[in-house]
Amino acid sequence: MSEPKSGLNYRKAKFLTSAPKLKLCPPDNGREVAFAGRSNAGKSSALNTLTGSKIARTSKTPGRTQLMNYFNIEDNIHLVDLPGYGYAKVPEAMKIEWQKHLNDYLNNRGSLVGLVLLVDIRHPLKEFDRMMVQWSINSEMPLHILLTKSDKLKSGVAKQALNNLRNELSDYPQISMQLFSALKKTGVDQLAQRLDTWLLVEDEPLEEQEEE
Repeated sequence: MSEPKSGLNYRKAKFLTSAPKLKLCPPDNGREVAFAGRSNAGKSSALNTLTGSKIARTSKTPGRTQLMNYFNIEDNIHLVDLPGYGYAKVPEAMKIEWQKHLNDYLNNRGSLVGLVLLVDIRHPLKEFDRMMVQWSINSEMPLHILLTKSDKLKSGVAKQALNNLRNELSDYPQISMQLFSALKKTGVDQLAQRLDTWLLVEDEPLEEQEEE
């Protein structure tokens, strides 16, 4: 019996490529997890904290991520930074175009094995967040919600927000959630462990050949 694989080293993450639409993404093989969230939810900061480097561009102006950015962890194992959605100053036509490409990616990307949704703990489940939750429910795609900026609330208040969300989504076992703070670097190990469950799979045993 082979020994279980150890966790992935997310600090090895390297930028691979950017793509404006599905057909320009890397070959659709291997396994990947996508990070999505409203453009002020701290998505780039979370990715940078997870990887221990500034692989994802951060900005004081929300909405700067306008492409699907691929980061390579190991051969055929990727993290994908999806465009930030919902920022009012982005032109409506651009929002519609992003929405079309997001839907295409979510519904047709065979390599996608899980989605991380970043939600500002102070403003949980806005319209875009609920759309992503509903997509997870409809597609039965595993979804992990990061309640970001948890350091902005007192510990008891943050835990209550987490419990409230757990209660709201308790009927959907494919949805998990946690507290996260890029500033305090809390919740990083828990996130990495969740990603490992999606991205690391044991080699399937070879089927025994039937005797003729």
